[in-house]
Amino acid sequence: MDSHTAEIIEHPAFARADLHSTRVLSLDAAGRILDWISWQDAACLYVRDAVAWTLGEACLTLHGGFQRDSGDQSILLLHPIVASRGQCHSGAVDPSPALSNAALFARDRYLCLYCGRHCSRGELTRDHVLPLSRGGRDVWENVVSACLACNLRKGGRTPQQAGMPLLAIPYKPSWVEHLILCNRNILADQMEFLVHHLPRDRRPAA
Repeated sequence: MDSHTAEIIEHPAFARADLHSTRVLSLDAAGRILDWISWQDAACLYVRDAVAWTLGEACLTLHGGFQRDSGDQSILLLHPIVASRGQCHSGAVDPSPALSNAALFARDRYLCLYCGRHCSRGELTRDHVLPLSRGGRDVWENVVSACLACNLRKGGRTPQQAGMPLLAIPYKPSWVEHLILCNRNILADQMEFLVHHLPRDRRPAA
């Protein structure tokens, strides 16, 4: 698809976004949420006739080559949510989001969960609520975002020992929450679809 050009179709249902930051939500044929894919990868699904169905109004249009007979330029419309053909795993368990600093800081809204200060990514650190030296584990439920000053102040103590109560309880995001947190350019139809698949006891992550 390198020879194609693409542009975003202006539509009131979609937020205006930069072309190269726009991603398509990929599902399997049964509607199970898989991951974000690039518009180039989505276009390949269309070209290979591997698209089972789509949701939402077309958000991207690709301009291809010109037909020799008619002189018309080929056009491919991409949708914000694309289900691909292939084997479905109806009983499959959603993947577990990998713990990384980027994902952790996004989960905690770039706040230090000790002092509440909003920080840039470079100002935040990963703090283990129960320190590793005391048997704590490097897992979602035991880590929070902390500014460097609070991390140093807490040291190898628990929040209770340091007199630094947490502002929120650390938790492991669901796969859907993770997808919302890791994409800052979610289109309206995508967000509506994802919100309907959030765990019932959680609020939207964006």
